[in-house]
Amino acid sequence: MSTFAETLIAWQRQHGRHDLPWQTDDAYRVWLSEIMLQQTQVETVIPYYARFLDRFPDLPSLAAAPVEDVLTLWSGLGYYARARNLHKCAQTLMARHGGVFPAAPAQLAELPGIGRSTAAAISAFAYGTRAAILDGNVKRVLTRVFGIDGFPGTKAVENRLWELAESLLPALDVGVYTQAQMDLGATICTRGRPACARCPLAERCVALRDGRVAELPTPRPRKESPQRNGRFAAILADGAVLLERRPPSGIWGGLLSLPELPEDADAADWVALHYGLDVRKTTPLTPFRHVFTHFTLTLQPEALEVSPPAPAVTESGHLWQPLDRLADAALPAPIRKLLEQLVQDDLFSRH
Repeated sequence: MSTFAETLIAWQRQHGRHDLPWQTDDAYRVWLSEIMLQQTQVETVIPYYARFLDRFPDLPSLAAAPVEDVLTLWSGLGYYARARNLHKCAQTLMARHGGVFPAAPAQLAELPGIGRSTAAAISAFAYGTRAAILDGNVKRVLTRVFGIDGFPGTKAVENRLWELAESLLPALDVGVYTQAQMDLGATICTRGRPACARCPLAERCVALRDGRVAELPTPRPRKESPQRNGRFAAILADGAVLLERRPPSGIWGGLLSLPELPEDADAADWVALHYGLDVRKTTPLTPFRHVFTHFTLTLQPEALEVSPPAPAVTESGHLWQPLDRLADAALPAPIRKLLEQLVQDDLFSRH
């Protein structure tokens, strides 16, 4: 029987994906795709990847751009720390590495936003380095094929998987093998409804043999998701909305968002006191929920029309954003959705 790696390499050459836009040995493009693909599906990433390359075709252009421009292009992709680290990594590479990605995975892993598995993938694809990856797809394949119990997020199980991943590395064709693992997990050994009948590893799969495919990988121990509430003020004047820059850390770090109202404050009084604006009309909007990785946020928005013309912004980090140019603003997905709904429902005065 062929080895694990030989089987996957042969399968990838015949049945794997060969038309993804980042399948290249250009380290910049590989790095960009690997960061975008963290926690995000290929279909979602492809249009963002294309827009990024249009705006930032190379490392120097990304490093020289304001972080706000990077966040604007990232808006809607989620996990915004990735975008901030992407920008910081580009600047670090320009300052400390002469604009060249190191070939060694250990050096890559020291850069902002690049962990051990991502470093190995960049090095394997760009430089052919013999290095093991262990992303979510690979963890799923290994736990099923080798029948490994325990939640892969625990240190003990993860260490075991790393040892296994390194022991399975082929001597040659590491880039093809790395892509094969990603392709198999993404298209065949999927989380739900895996296509076991078409899997090249079916004959050696412990989970399939023992009827445990649905059980592996062992899921994360269930914990109740904390619930949080947030009141947000959509302050409107002359077809524009007042936005403020979020702090660099925390949820939506560095993005533009709506001002957050204190829990018990009267919205009109708070806006008048905080911004010196004359509120003409207050409209409570329908609350809605947004699920983050570690908690659920219930947004309680209120629309407040203030007397036009839109006053000059005196608060640092604030701006009036025209509602017909929301695409130009780095907004979190739920805030963008809320404002687009406001435009659609025409709940504000343009005069």
